[in-house]
Formats: sequence, structure tokens, C-alpha cells
Amino acid sequence: MTIVSSPADTGPVLRAEAVEIVRDGRHLLRDISLTVRPGEHWALLGANGAGKSTLLGLLGAVTHPSRGVVEVLGRTLGRVDVRELRSYLGHVNPRHTPDGPLRVRDVVLTGLTNTAALVPRWTPTEQEEEQADRLIAMLGMSARAEAGWPTLSQGERGRALIARALMPSPRLLLLDEPATGLDLAAREQLLAGIDGLRARHTSLATVLVTHHLEELPATTTHAMLLREGRCLALGPVADVLTSDLVSTCFDHPVRLIRSDDGRWAARAERAVFSAV
Repeated sequence: MTIVSSPADTGPVLRAEAVEIVRDGRHLLRDISLTVRPGEHWALLGANGAGKSTLLGLLGAVTHPSRGVVEVLGRTLGRVDVRELRSYLGHVNPRHTPDGPLRVRDVVLTGLTNTAALVPRWTPTEQEEEQADRLIAMLGMSARAEAGWPTLSQGERGRALIARALMPSPRLLLLDEPATGLDLAAREQLLAGIDGLRARHTSLATVLVTHHLEELPATTTHAMLLREGRCLALGPVADVLTSDLVSTCFDHPVRLIRSDDGRWAARAERAVFSAV
């Protein structure tokens, strides 16, 4: 494992130490250590089945480790009420489905109750409704605030779910493949929204899972490469996202390109075929 160091800071938002997850005798994660500090924006990358979503479930207090220690917002899993802990996290799952014919504003407000529908006999305060409107505007969704969920494009749903996740004013935002199913325009709108969010909330920490480098926002600061449940490399993004390390991670020779605006692309090296 290649470990790339970065300057120390205090008060980590996340800390995982020698974490393992074993299911039915099979290691899904093995010897994973990670520290995320306020204002850092991490990308978890790896091929399908590498363990990215499994690790995100740990960091989001959805699952517990078989071995090792996980601290989320200073609280150790196994010694804290995880339902209460999850209320302080923002978790964006593009597969989230609201329960009932909700409008965008309603869906965003359910971020306060962490439910799929508005809670009966619960009424948001005026301040909470104003906060929902501010977040909807920040994600460029004001014109669709009264639209019903079924009428939204996949990209609009993604931005609405980010607004929903931000309603509790979390210190940590987890994004599980937020660009899944988006076309080119919708993906770019979503990534621009994430970059804008990070610029406005400088102490917010984020962890984004993807297996496509093109889906990384330009504001990404750190990265971890996962391969078969193990950490291949982690640290500042410029040191981790190299052609050699990414080629090893995905078991295929690729050449990484980073554009002037800070975005990444990967190109497969040309295969050489011998004559028959």
C-alpha cells in the first residue's frame, strides 16, 4: 500500500483505524485506515466490487466494522446511538425514492426528519422553510421547487437530494455515486453545484464515491484508491491520481489527463496485438 502524507490538522470529522469487514468468511474490507478533516473533499475510487460503497456505509454509521475502530464526528461506532449520529450526517443516495407524490420542497424538508415522506402532524418552522428555499436556490432548483418528484429529470433529482442532505447543517456530506444515470449536461450541472457548495461552506467535509474519474468535481482535495477491499493509496489528490496508481487500481493501463479547470479524464493505453 502506498500512503501519501498530508499536513496534520486537529478535530477529524472521520477516523477509521485498521478496519475490516467480514461477511460469511469473506473480507469485504481489509486493514483500512482513513482520516478526514474539516474542509477536505475526498474521492473513493475503485472498480466495481472494490469496497467503495461498503466503506461509505461504515463512514455513514450504517454498518459496523468486524474489526478496528471507526469514529464519526468524534463518536465511536459501537458506543453511540447510530440513529442519532446519522441525523448529523448528510448522505446523498441517488437511488432514494420519496414515499408519496412529494414536491421538491417537501423532499428537501424530509432531510430534517430523515424520512422518505413528510411526518404526520409535523410542521416545519418558518426558519426551516426559509433554509430549504435557500438550499434549493443554491443548487439551482428554485424554478422547480413546486414540481412533483416524478416530473424531475435524474439530474434535478440529484441536486434536490443534495439540498435534502444539507438540511440538518451537517459537518459531513457523503455522496454515493451521485452522477449515476446522468447524461452529460446533467452531470456537469450536478458537479458545478457540488463545487459551488464546497466554496460556500468551507468547513464542510465531503466523501464522494465513484469509479469514473470524469465524475470528480474540480474541488476534490484527497483521494483513496481501493482494490479488492484493500487501500492501494490515499492522500492529496495530485499524488494519488497518477497514471501508474490508477492503472494498478483498475488492473488496466490508463493515462490520466487533468485539464486546466482541474477536472480529470482517463484514456486507455493502446493495446498491442501480435500477428497471427
